[in-house]
Parts: sequence; structure tokens; C-alpha cells
Amino acid sequence: MNQGTRMELRQLEYFVAVAEEGGFGRAADRLSIVQSAVSQQIRRLERELGVPLFDRSTRHVRLSGAGERLLPEARAVLAAVRHTRQVAADIGAGIDGVLRLGIVHGPGDRVFRTLNELAAVAPRLQVRLRRLPLPARLAAVRTGELDAALVRALTDAPGLELLPVWTDPLYVALPAVHPLARSAEIGLRDLARLPLRLASREDNPPFHDLVTGACRDAGVAPPSGPPFTTLQETLARIGAEAPSWTVFYEVAGLPEFPRVAIRPLAGPRLTTSLAVPPGPPTPALRHLLHSLTRVTPG
Repeated sequence: MNQGTRMELRQLEYFVAVAEEGGFGRAADRLSIVQSAVSQQIRRLERELGVPLFDRSTRHVRLSGAGERLLPEARAVLAAVRHTRQVAADIGAGIDGVLRLGIVHGPGDRVFRTLNELAAVAPRLQVRLRRLPLPARLAAVRTGELDAALVRALTDAPGLELLPVWTDPLYVALPAVHPLARSAEIGLRDLARLPLRLASREDNPPFHDLVTGACRDAGVAPPSGPPFTTLQETLARIGAEAPSWTVFYEVAGLPEFPRVAIRPLAGPRLTTSLAVPPGPPTPALRHLLHSLTRVTPG
């Protein structure tokens, strides 16, 4: 093989065209170029490969033994190139490739219903899910380790854009024997004198700021109760200990606990956003955003 030149894709295209058309003239017509250009590139390909590809005579052009052996290989190369170009085009259109998404628990399995919506519009798009703590989730989007991440109650993320996708109600849990438990909906001002069980800000800064900011906006400062631990443990203690209340958002249905009443909280709501790198979203992210916003509560 001649090491001074390089095989070109167009040479393989010309070789296949001549083989399939049975002549240089007909191949030139098929390729919409002059015959001399076809002949020149075939000769260069033969020099590169070091074997004759055609037996030429004044009456016909036929594949040589080497040409017959190499024709399937040339077709395979061209098919692979076409496939690569199509995959690249599909990736560019957001209907193929890999989308890496940081996730949170969603009410009513909303995340998984989103994935079903996404699969309907981009069935070849592979979605890789990762559940990370909030700081790690945001850091992964900034470094490009994740393409996007769902976040709750976050109002600012330096270096990223936050695109709201869902808004959900908050719920109050309080003793079932408390007079407020008879209300269909409870406002923050109604709870002003009842101790609030709230996790420390270090455990969940966005949600802590949402609750304390809503109380501040309502002009109330509930006394601090025992800290929120887990939802199950906190609800058990609300039902068994001195009157207090907590606020939470639904993840997998509203829990039921003896001696505990759960009511919607009037006013503040929880916003879930998609944290993405700044700038126009990629086609895959546009498909994801469309699917996220199509998924209704429940």
C-alpha cells in the first residue's frame, strides 16, 4: 500500500458507483460529475490499495478479483459513514444520545411519568438518572458531569439557570385534637402561636428558607419546637407529644398517622426547577423540558 497518500471516502463512493453501474460513464452520470474525475480517483485508489480494482477493455469494465473482494468492504464503510452521520444528526436533534439527569423524589412518581413522556418523543434518547445531595447535584451540572438536575425550593444557583417546571402545595401536620384540625385549609397566621418543628437550615437550606421566608412575609414568628427529623418520626411525635406542627411536601402520597391531622397550607407553594447550564438549551433538554411541563400533578 502506498504510504504517501490517504484513501478518501469519495474514492470509495466512485468505486462502488462504477462497480454497480458497470462503467465509468454511467457512474459519472449517477454522481453528476465528469467521467475523467471518476477515472482519476479510481486510479488513485488503486495506487493507494496496491491492487487493480477493474479489468478494463475497450468494450467493458469489469471488477477484478481484488475488486470483487473489496466491494463489500467499501459498501460497509460507506454504510457505516451514513449511519454515523445519521446518529450525529439525531443527537443534534435531541432524539438520540445520552441525557444525564440529577433527580429528586417526585409526587406520584412524577419523574418516572416524565420519562415515559420523553420516551414517546425521543425513544432512542438514553436517560441516565443520578440521585445526589443538592450541593453535589448542582456541582455536577456546573462541571458537565450532569446535563441538568431537578431541584426544589431553590431560588438562586450561581453559574446556572433555574427553569421552573412544577409547583406543588405544602401541607401542615398538627395534632388531630387541635381546633385548627377542623379547618379545610390552614394559614400561617393561624399557626403563629404553635411551636414549629423545622429541620435546621444546614439540612435543607432551600426548604428552610422557603418556610421561614413565608412566615416572615405573613408577619408571624412561630416558637421553635423540637427539630424535624424524619417525616415518619416527626408525625409520630406530633400525635403523641405536646401540641406542635410541621410543614412538608408530598412525595409518595399523603401519610396517615393516628392522632395526626394533615391539611393544605394556604399561601406558599413549593417550586421544582430544572437547573441547567446558562445559554440556549440543547435539543435533548428542550425535549426534557417539554415532557416535564406535560406531566400534571398526581
